[in-house]
Amino acid sequence: MSEVEVFRSSILDRVPHGFLGRRGGVSEGEMWGLNTGYGSGDDPDLIAENRRRVVEAVLPDAQLATVHQVHSPTVVYADREWPHDERPKADAMVTDRPGILLGVLAADCAPVLFADREAGIVGAAHSGWRGAFGGVNEATIEAMERLGARRERIAAVVGPCIAQNSYEVDESFRERFLEVDPENERFFVIGPAGKPHFDLPAFALHRLIRAGVGEAETLRLDTYADSDRFYSYRRSTHRDEPSYGRQISVIGLPVR
Repeated sequence: MSEVEVFRSSILDRVPHGFLGRRGGVSEGEMWGLNTGYGSGDDPDLIAENRRRVVEAVLPDAQLATVHQVHSPTVVYADREWPHDERPKADAMVTDRPGILLGVLAADCAPVLFADREAGIVGAAHSGWRGAFGGVNEATIEAMERLGARRERIAAVVGPCIAQNSYEVDESFRERFLEVDPENERFFVIGPAGKPHFDLPAFALHRLIRAGVGEAETLRLDTYADSDRFYSYRRSTHRDEPSYGRQISVIGLPVR
């Protein structure tokens, strides 16, 4: 059995967290590895075992709270692990409850993990381009503040996601960003085929810094380019695969 691979950030030091890829799981076939997405069509028993391994690798005995992600700026408070068919529709969670592991799934979108260590408050956001553009990360910060966090103490990390070299978009996509702020031009380059390429992790990081968090960074890991480590919706689409796996990123507070 291969070991679960966990990517961590030094600015979230002392807070149980991890950005996980596909290594160390039990799923087979095109979704081999640590697939955690029930919506993928994978065997539910294998997904449950993969999720168990995630918890064991990051915060043993914790409850894993996930939501029904809909590419929104909606944030919910998590005080328990919701049954699969009762998950709220949202794209971010916050908690101050020890023993709750917040988990967001992605397969090219950017997972963002947040922590105010001093206040004992954490957050997790599923931040694809729609979420980042719509303010899901700012909404997560505001929800943490309502629990007693202070944004200048919050550390936030953008995890593995599709990188600019891999993220070709059309001109209407680019124009949507420029209409809101012409300075968003900095997040686009023209690729080899003459079409714009979007820098999702840089855009998410920019929004976090502009929101006033104390520390922020991106791990600079490209889900599309590294098929041995990560699932990728776009890569699976380009390969005409019938479905695709989802990796998970998690953060929580230990029980003292």
